[in-house]
Amino acid sequence: MNHKVAIVTGSNSGFGLLTTVELAKSGFRVIATMRDTARKEELLKRASFLHVEDRIFIQELDVTSASSLESFKEFLKSLDRIDVLVNNAGFAQGGFLEEVCLEEFRQQFETNVFGVIGVSQLLLPYMRMQGSGRIINIGSISGRIGFPGLSPYVSSKHALAGLSESLRLEVKPFGIDVHLIEAGSYQTNIWTTGKKITERSLHSTSPYHAQMKKLNAHLVEAGAKYGDPRKVSDLVARIATGRSRRFRYAIGKGTGVTILIKSLLPWKVFERIMLHILR
Repeated sequence: MNHKVAIVTGSNSGFGLLTTVELAKSGFRVIATMRDTARKEELLKRASFLHVEDRIFIQELDVTSASSLESFKEFLKSLDRIDVLVNNAGFAQGGFLEEVCLEEFRQQFETNVFGVIGVSQLLLPYMRMQGSGRIINIGSISGRIGFPGLSPYVSSKHALAGLSESLRLEVKPFGIDVHLIEAGSYQTNIWTTGKKITERSLHSTSPYHAQMKKLNAHLVEAGAKYGDPRKVSDLVARIATGRSRRFRYAIGKGTGVTILIKSLLPWKVFERIMLHILR
């Protein structure tokens, strides 16, 4: 392969799909990984429309499966270089901590945290030996700010933020850059088909049922104001091509202001504001 190579996880929808196409437009040969390759049609349709389908290669990968990671490890041997990894695969688990079972928490972390670790561990030796590379982790404002009723998702994104910071310091001496995109709310399927809410929090007998209804209503109401997800894929392309080199990127309506407010206000004031929003 003469072109630079990028690998994108969870590329069948949302940020992953848009990022795959945008990187192909930017000249990369993109390995588009997805758990179920039967769900590749939308990606290929969009790629064909933009005449970049010849730069996209579909590869099966379930980031939570040891056997799938092992198969992907063998596939990597066929590549001459690996320039960019976009850790995008993830989902949102909702529910109040008291009612979310440990297995649901584990599933959330298996994808959003351990999946990132597993794929990164496979690619880092290649980047280290070639003396260059970029790892772009798709995080969330939820990695900075807690939201009630979303503790599994929020805690996984906080973990990803800490992981990204440590990893950047570990691999910088080898010419590898790690970047964290802290995305706000965008029009992707993570809050529709991508969100799972524990059954107990949805049941009318739940002590948290009223709060869950308000939370869902808030998400639905805010949905009309969600941003265009192409802004995130455009940002990924800028980072991948070296046009932007920062570590953290807060992107999305109000994300920067919200993070700033939290850092400046006493907790009791910030807490009052958050609870008022969801009242």
